[in-house]
Amino acid sequence: MHKGFVLLNCDLGAEEHVLKELQQMDDIAGAHLTFGAYDLIVEVRAPDREAFERIVAEIRSLSNVVSTMTLNVMS
Repeated sequence: MHKGFVLLNCDLGAEEHVLKELQQMDDIAGAHLTFGAYDLIVEVRAPDREAFERIVAEIRSLSNVVSTMTLNVMS
């Protein structure tokens, strides 16, 4: 199991729309709106690193996502 977090910045006003899209995706363990430097934090759980990278790429390609930062969990 590969686990990590993706921090997202979205277009202004699109945060809730992006959150709803994320909640429909498989392998998303949780997604939350945040205040601060990032708009959303997403927990991703995938069977392996390759699947994890595909999910992150899918998140990055969502409309209204401006930038991301990926944090891989060491376990």
